[in-house]
Amino acid sequence: MHTQLEAARSHATAIIGMGKTGCSVANFLLHRGVACEAFDEKPVELPAALQLQLHIGTLDGEILSKFERIIVSPGINWNHAALVAARASGVPVYGDLELFGEYYKGDVIAITGTNGKTTTVSLIDTMLDTLAGGIEAGGNIGTPMLDLLADGEEPQRVVLELSSFQLERANPIRPRWAALLNIQPDHADMHENSEAYKAAKLRMFAGQGEGDKAMLPGESEWDALADELRGRGVYVRRFGIGDVSNLDAGVQKLTDGSWLLFWHHYEVAEYISSSELPLQGKHQHINLAVAAQAATDFGVSANVIRQSLTSFRGLPHRMQPLGLVAGREWFDDSKATNPDAAKAALESFHHVIWICGGLRKELDVSTLKQTVANHVGQMFIIGLDPKPYLELAEAAGVPAQFVKTMDQAVKQAAHAQAGLPVLLSPAAASQDQFRDYVERGRMFASEVKVLEQKS
Repeated sequence: MHTQLEAARSHATAIIGMGKTGCSVANFLLHRGVACEAFDEKPVELPAALQLQLHIGTLDGEILSKFERIIVSPGINWNHAALVAARASGVPVYGDLELFGEYYKGDVIAITGTNGKTTTVSLIDTMLDTLAGGIEAGGNIGTPMLDLLADGEEPQRVVLELSSFQLERANPIRPRWAALLNIQPDHADMHENSEAYKAAKLRMFAGQGEGDKAMLPGESEWDALADELRGRGVYVRRFGIGDVSNLDAGVQKLTDGSWLLFWHHYEVAEYISSSELPLQGKHQHINLAVAAQAATDFGVSANVIRQSLTSFRGLPHRMQPLGLVAGREWFDDSKATNPDAAKAALESFHHVIWICGGLRKELDVSTLKQTVANHVGQMFIIGLDPKPYLELAEAAGVPAQFVKTMDQAVKQAAHAQAGLPVLLSPAAASQDQFRDYVERGRMFASEVKVLEQKS
């Protein structure tokens, strides 16, 4: 019996982690007649439609090494001892991105980066949907990428939001158009070090060649990669904050202090004044410029791009305006789960009341000292680890108060320096007090709503 089980597993796929991605992989393979077994270390229930064996408990490398291949969900640590053992035994171990690449033959637009991926992907999806054949969006954005192929009809083009976890566990795909938005300290708990995190992100470009397009930040840090890609025949664009004469897309500050968003249609620059954009923040405007360049490169008209940019109000919990309440504007940037994201948000304001704090993921908030000194009028700290934020406030010379909970933060912020806007941009993850950044943002909005009803 044991020999029969091993023989069966030698032609089967083990799926590790049965959240949204794992269930998508199982559904995709079962519909193609591939034998699968599911594994998860946490108690989970599979959808009724998924008929496969589920194993709950600690992963066993010896058992996993009996399978023909192993497909791992993004939330599972790539360096889990059982997976290391399985790889050492010669079993192919990879994620859903590689499986997607095996089947999908259309045009791939790939977006990665620490911050801004979802905003950029969402806008590209909106603009390219106006083209014949449309576009489908998936990956880390919410729809598992294999679900885009579930009905057997291959979309003409897809835009994928790709995380470092998805990229590290796949042989390089070949996107027709790819953009790296930024690389900032994050996910220290899931990668060996910052270099491993960076290397995972850059795998997105490893399969590109003649005729493909790549978009990189304008900083000199990326010059060597740009030269390497050009050597392979890739058309490289650069973006960021700077001058339209030396960047393909981004934002430019004019002599009167105003800002322009720009991108290029071939050699002709296209402009939109930042004052025409509902979305707040230069960092957000850079994401819009990247999306505009992608749309242009795929043949979307300048008029459609302009209409999209000037009507796009952004996504929930990303510099989302909540309105004028108690004499001041309120902004929900709960998605800012690391210091760099919070820095970009804070620098979008002349002066602001800052609600911050949470689960830092070993990231250093002291790097925000100068930004806080220049842009923050007062800090209200939530979460269970206030000390680093209190030390930051002292170093920056900004008054701060540890209020612990969101309701107290909103109440106190409402009586802070008159007229200053209030920004929730925590520079930390949320799981010390909330399920995720979405719940944190919703709690903030709910408390602002209560304040409005009392006003």
